[in-house]
Amino acid sequence: MAKKSKIAKLKRQQETVAKYAEIRQELKNNGDYVGLSKLPRNASPTRLHNRDELDGRPHAYMRKFGMSRLNFRKLAHAGKIPGVKKASW
Repeated sequence: MAKKSKIAKLKRQQETVAKYAEIRQELKNNGDYVGLSKLPRNASPTRLHNRDELDGRPHAYMRKFGMSRLNFRKLAHAGKIPGVKKASW
C-alpha cells in the first residue's frame, strides 16, 4: 500500500493535466513555447506516473488492467478479472 500522500498527489496532478489540456494544445498548435513554459509544471502529462488503482503501487504497473502485477495475479486466481484464466499446458 502506497502512502496516502502519494496517491493524493497523483490525483492532484491528473486534475491539473485535465484542467490545462486544451490550453496546452492551443499553445502547441500556435507554436507559443514561451506561453507554454509559463504553465505549471504539473500541467504536462509526461510528469504523470502510473500507479495501481487499488493500492497505489508505482512499480510493475500493467497498463491494460490498470493495476500492478501483484493485484492482477491475486484477482486473476480468484476469477475476478473477466477473460483472464490461468494457463495450463
